[in-house]
Amino acid sequence: MLQLLKMSFRDLGRNRRRTFFSALAVSVGLAILMLMSSVINGEMGSAIEGAIILETGHIQVRAASYDQNKSSLKWEDLVLNPDQIGSQISALPQVKAATPRLFASGFVSAGNQSAGARIVGIDPASAANDPYRLGIISGSYLTADDSGGLLIGKPIAEKLGLKAGDKVGLSVNTANGDVAEQTFIIRGIYSTNTSSFDSATIFLPLAKAQTITQTQNHASTVFVMLKNTSDTASVASALRGSNLKVLTWQDLNPLILEFETTANSYIGILYMIILAIAASVIINTLIMSVYERTREIGILSSIGMRGGRIMSLFLTESALLAVGGVLMGVVLGVLGILLFNINGFYIGKMGLTGFMVADTIFAKLTLNNTINLSIVTFIVTILAGLYPAVMASRLQPVEALRAEK
Repeated sequence: MLQLLKMSFRDLGRNRRRTFFSALAVSVGLAILMLMSSVINGEMGSAIEGAIILETGHIQVRAASYDQNKSSLKWEDLVLNPDQIGSQISALPQVKAATPRLFASGFVSAGNQSAGARIVGIDPASAANDPYRLGIISGSYLTADDSGGLLIGKPIAEKLGLKAGDKVGLSVNTANGDVAEQTFIIRGIYSTNTSSFDSATIFLPLAKAQTITQTQNHASTVFVMLKNTSDTASVASALRGSNLKVLTWQDLNPLILEFETTANSYIGILYMIILAIAASVIINTLIMSVYERTREIGILSSIGMRGGRIMSLFLTESALLAVGGVLMGVVLGVLGILLFNINGFYIGKMGLTGFMVADTIFAKLTLNNTINLSIVTFIVTILAGLYPAVMASRLQPVEALRAEK
């Protein structure tokens, strides 16, 4: 084996420029794979994390007849005594916060301009609502007893030319099918850096939201945040058994999970294309090496080197190219991801509808992906050297010696 390594090093060193660019092709291919994989992981991770934190929580407890697409405010479609249910759920050790939320549809108006919005009644003190509290960029946060204030997202404020302290009209659907109108003061403007959410969501204190929609002591859902996402299934199982419906974040985000599965399938095809290009370079390099060394192969065969050993020699050269390419590829990939993450990739309002993807996507590199992609690249490179190796091993000594004359 040591002799094969020495001979392989010597043979690869004969044309160092070609050897370098062959290894570089492998490394660039791996670096691109790492960057693509990290960006997809970052985007999907951002979508799932954003959906859980901003929209669905890890678990929601609802009335069995509630339809989230209609935002029904009928009492039979709502959760009765949601504060009591939330307190009981909060007692579980895996639970970070459990808080009632009330959803209603309406629109906000300022002067001659208006914008449709989803009104969300929240308990401002709950830790589940910290993303909105920490996202205040102007003005102040809500308090539970505030009966005349609301929070609006930055996109709505920009669209209507509003600032903290301005008065706006809010029209909201009620439980009996009427529309209630009231003037509110903008207490604060928030930004979660997720335009698809901020451009459509207005927050009221839960008590005020229940009053204006005539849904006293009812809520659309009990929003549950866990300490660890991995506990979702066990906590959901513990909560089931009542007449209420228990939904996990997987149940509430089917589109994201389906898109992730589809995206991974298409990305897998792109991976194969990139690896095939890199493999073609290796095949070309080793075939050229076979033609250049035809006489040498004939000599080795004539002095007793078997075809299997000649084949091993070329596979060793392929392995050395693979090792060098993978090592350089990991370095280039890490550097590329670090450069990408300096500013990220801003998508703003270009994000997919229904996805809680942050306005700026960052790549997320994982050790598992790095190892898996490196192994796949190494195997593909070895396989690329198989055909030239077989071709070299089948050369007949007499024909090989005669070919160089």
